[in-house]
Amino acid sequence: MSILHRYILHFFTRLLLLSLGAFAGIFLLVDFLEKVDDFLEHGAAISLYVLYLLNMLPVAVAQVIPLATLLAAFGTLGGLSKSNELTAMRGGGISIWKITLPLLISGLLLSAGLFFVNEFLIPVNQKKIHYILQNELRGKQEILFKRDNIWFREDGTIYHVRQSQPENNRLLGVTILEFDEQFHLISRQDAPLARFEEGVWIFEDLVSYRYDPDTSMIVERLRFPQKSLELAKKPEDFTETFYKAEQLGFFELRSLVEKMKNEGYNPRNYQVDMHARLAYPFTCLTMTMLGIPFALRKGRSASLAVGVTLSVAVGVVFFILQTLLTTLGYSAVIPPFIAAWSALLIFSLLAVWLLLSTRD
Repeated sequence: MSILHRYILHFFTRLLLLSLGAFAGIFLLVDFLEKVDDFLEHGAAISLYVLYLLNMLPVAVAQVIPLATLLAAFGTLGGLSKSNELTAMRGGGISIWKITLPLLISGLLLSAGLFFVNEFLIPVNQKKIHYILQNELRGKQEILFKRDNIWFREDGTIYHVRQSQPENNRLLGVTILEFDEQFHLISRQDAPLARFEEGVWIFEDLVSYRYDPDTSMIVERLRFPQKSLELAKKPEDFTETFYKAEQLGFFELRSLVEKMKNEGYNPRNYQVDMHARLAYPFTCLTMTMLGIPFALRKGRSASLAVGVTLSVAVGVVFFILQTLLTTLGYSAVIPPFIAAWSALLIFSLLAVWLLLSTRD
């Protein structure tokens, strides 16, 4: 890394930390003012306030870092322009692309870092925040897993379990319905108890019915005191997780989407959230690309006030557009992939156009 690049990165890093602290502080203040009535109403201890804010801090940073990146890129080039250092660099034969290269690389690294934070840290914080607000503050019992009245579908078979006991490798009140390609019922199996032993499900007192698919009449009824069946599911699979989308990372959402597809459910909302997890981190790179041409066009008039106003304005427009597209994705108006990536693509294309139209 050259001395010039280290010098530019020094300016960028300092502005990034300052703007990140300011934006995150405002975010936390607004969020806390919305929640403080609940804390006061329930007489929360000081430790609960602190614990809530500590868990909200990474969430706030992840939310505002794209705006901080935009302001840092704008302020870095604006500051260099104000002090005539940018003019001296360009007068010395250094191209604008070489000057801005460390900023673009920083934006890309910040995007990668934001992805890992959203994947491994934010879900943990969101779960803790939910626990603090629902359990510690309001005293509600948290339910993470459903073990009663479970329905799911796998290919042409529908399973119903009255109660799951994964800790004992047992299922109570099991019904298995099998259908043909025209969704005509062809068999039904009922058992009051099923045990999982050595990779095989053993059904107790199993009653099996065979149906005529054309008339839906029972053509055969058999009873088995004990019968082994090979199912693709294990005991822990017979639970339904109640985590919200914001409490899941990209890979967890992808697994959930695949599971819902295999069971015959529509995972559209989770698909939108899954693609959004992958798209959102790249806003750091996009905002860096936007900040560069805006600063170059402003020249010596690129002040901090202008940078803050620009960052907030761009952030509001991006948020409104992203929210609109996400809602359209949830409503099945547009595909999930387009709903998650369109806003980022539009702003990225704008940034590229501004960069290419900026005179060197």
